[in-house]
Amino acid sequence: MSVKKDASGRRSIQLEVEVPGTPEEVWAAIATGPGISSWFVPAEFEERDGKPVAVSVTFGPGMVSRSVVTAWQPLKTFTREGDGWVPGSPPIATEFSIEAKAGGTCIVRVVQSLFSSTDDWDGQLTGAEEGWPGIFSILRLYLTHFRGQRSAFMQFMAPVAGTPADAWAALTAALGFKGASVGQRWAVPTGVPALGGVLERITHGPYGALLRLDEPGPGIAALYTIELGDTVMASLAFYMYGDDAARTVDRERPRWQAWLQESFPLPTGA
Repeated sequence: MSVKKDASGRRSIQLEVEVPGTPEEVWAAIATGPGISSWFVPAEFEERDGKPVAVSVTFGPGMVSRSVVTAWQPLKTFTREGDGWVPGSPPIATEFSIEAKAGGTCIVRVVQSLFSSTDDWDGQLTGAEEGWPGIFSILRLYLTHFRGQRSAFMQFMAPVAGTPADAWAALTAALGFKGASVGQRWAVPTGVPALGGVLERITHGPYGALLRLDEPGPGIAALYTIELGDTVMASLAFYMYGDDAARTVDRERPRWQAWLQESFPLPTGA
């Protein structure tokens, strides 16, 4: 899929996914802070006179992105607009909409757009386009198995020498994951913090693998690699669910931090 270009200068991408749930349940997942935090990254809505005016999402320590809510139609659509992801780039608008379908499902549609007279900023849209399928997979898993439950999130990144393929090979080898296939039950080898469940998705793109967890508790684990400047990172994100979700995260976070530091030590001189 390529960036759509209008005569007005608007450049956009559009993606959609079918998910289980009523419009009310799906709206709660995509248009509230607790809902978004359950499948994306921690999010908070700011309100004024009972209406949302802004959304802040936290991608990591010191990595908070704030956007203004520019349109709001409950159970149907909302749009937020914030700074572009590259210094000097135009603002980027993200529109979420819901279309109810027969059989208890909904279509969630995301349109991201910016205005520019050149192709200079199209890479931001194509990069987002590559990431959304994996993010949508987490949303679908959440709505299928954990809809409406309390959630807690933890995320870890460790630098790995070499290419993204090298980082992926190192991460999967360390977790005893190499050669696993979709639908297979999987548990980590001795020495790794508790992690087990069913492999739900695997790809060579962003969010390389998704595991529906029963250990260390009910949840979803996303394993992937990411490039931050010249550094390649092996990354793990955990979405834990249920009344014990926060306690599980508090217990497991130091275990995973210690394991990552031992398994992926910082390069000499870093």
